[in-house]
Parts: sequence; structure tokens; C-alpha cells
Amino acid sequence: MARALELARRGPVAGPNPRVGCVLLSGDRVIGEGWHRGAGTPHAEAAALADAAERGEDTRGATAVVTLEPCAHTGRTGPCARTLIEAGVARVVVAVPDPNPVAGGGIDLLRAAGIEVRVGPGADAVRRMLAPWLIAVGRGRPFVTLKLAGTLDGRVAAADGTSRWITSAESRAHAHAMRAEVDALLIGTGTALADDPALTARTASGELAGHQPLRVVLGDRELPPGRLHGPGGELVRIPGHDPAAALAVLAGREVRHVLVEGGPTISAAFLRAGLVDRVLAYLAPVLLGAGRSAVGDLGIGTLADGVRLHTEDVLRLGPDVLLIARAGDGEEEV
Repeated sequence: MARALELARRGPVAGPNPRVGCVLLSGDRVIGEGWHRGAGTPHAEAAALADAAERGEDTRGATAVVTLEPCAHTGRTGPCARTLIEAGVARVVVAVPDPNPVAGGGIDLLRAAGIEVRVGPGADAVRRMLAPWLIAVGRGRPFVTLKLAGTLDGRVAAADGTSRWITSAESRAHAHAMRAEVDALLIGTGTALADDPALTARTASGELAGHQPLRVVLGDRELPPGRLHGPGGELVRIPGHDPAAALAVLAGREVRHVLVEGGPTISAAFLRAGLVDRVLAYLAPVLLGAGRSAVGDLGIGTLADGVRLHTEDVLRLGPDVLLIARAGDGEEEV
């Protein structure tokens, strides 16, 4: 399973499909390996079976070790559970069941065909890798990461409006790497008008990354001609100010992970709606004492009602600190 997880990590982080790896065994000998390379390509199980065929290996009686439950439906590709049955596989070890009501059911299909199925080995590591995808599919809406970047006293701009650059080059490089792993970046029209951001994912050398997320602008105000029409992901305008409605639109486009980078108003709107799953807070060792706050009014009047987050990790990025925290009760709902 550790090898299957290693293979899964070779697949693309962004996109509608999860990263999945598969190892085929005959006894304790590996006879085939595969991973999913992205939407429209063979799934990990089919890739592993193809690899076994190229090696001249017989898959009858083999064991398939796979990070996610083999699918049982026909989408862009055929059902993997049926493919394993037809290949004569005798045993399947699955780390995590598929929460997708459309694709799930592979375990039942395999067992109905007389194949032994074991579920659970390696589950914790696979859940950590697939957390945004699993949560998005389970909830029927994109996983939402809220990015905040500001001073130690919570400011994103000085009193005169200056804001570039509060955080360090190391923090900005990390943020660009994060952009390359999500399906969409979301801001409000206020941020689009005030900051004129490019909303692109760039490499350390400043080049456009291979994957560019959708550039989503929420709100009704018009943007000047040419704004956000440069190189980068597709521009998606969503009218109104309802975060839930915006996520519904993006779910319809098979978006699994959204990075909200809007200003204080958008940040507060998503927090007030209870639609933030994880927070990335880049903190620079700077004090301003005045200026725009990172988050707008949350309607909270007393400390007991504050939005409490659960720290996942703390990273040092040059002079800055990145706090990674999740919302909710402290447990991943996967």
C-alpha cells in the first residue's frame, strides 16, 4: 500500500478526479503498477493491468492493492471493478472507500463476483493525501481553503492603502505553489478592482505553472476591459454575493478545491456562511497598528463566539510564519 500511495502521488493534484495508485501482486512479487494521470486517462487499476500485460504477466489469481475503492460506473473510462473481475484478480486490498455516490459500489461488485476484499490498510495516509477531494465529494461542494496574508496585528494594508509587499518572497513562492494545486482561485470584485491581480500560478523562476486554476470573481460590479484577461486560467464571473451559490456553480464545473484569496469582505462572507474548511495564514513580522483588517466583520460580539480553528501545522517561510489550520470540530469529515 505504501508503494501504491507513492504511485498515486505522481498524479495531478488538481482536477475532478482523485490521485489513485495500484499495485498488482502474484504472491509477494509485483507484476504490475499504475496510477491515474488525470481526467480522461486510464484509471490506476487499468494502468496496472496494462503494465502487467506489457511484462507478460498473468493476472489470474493476483492481488490488487489500490488506494481508493475501484469505481463501479462508466464515465470517461469503464468501471475498474469490472475490469479487475475480468482480469481474474482473486483479492483486492482497498485503503479508503469512495464516497462518490455515482462512482462508489465497487467493493460490493467485487464481493458479489466472489473476490475477497479487505478495506482499511493505509487509510490514514491516503485520507491525508485525498482530504480536499474526499471532503468535496462527500459534501457535494468544493473544499474551500481561505488564504490570509498580513501583519502580526492582522493588517493587510497600511493606513495609506499600501500593501505590497507585506509578506516575503518565500511566502509568495509558497502561495504560488498552492495555487498550482487547486482548481479555482476566488476573489471579489472589490479585490479585482483595487489590486488588479493576475491570479496566476507561477514557478520559482516566474514562469506560468503547467496548471492554471480558474480565475473566479464574485460580485456584480463591472471590471475594466482587459482586467484578468491576460495569460492564466479561464475567467469565471459569478454575480451576487452568496458564497454558497458560488460554490454550487463551481461544483457544477467539477471543481473540487477552491482557494479564496479575496479581501476582508469575501473572507468574512465565507467564514460567516460556515464554508471555510482550511485556513492558510501567512504572517509577516510587521506591526502597523492601523489599516485594513484581514477579515471583515463576522458579527461576533463576544470571545466565546469566536471562530475557533484547529492547528494542523506551522511552517517557517523566510522571515514569515505560515499557520495551517482547519475549521470544524477538529476532525476531517472523510
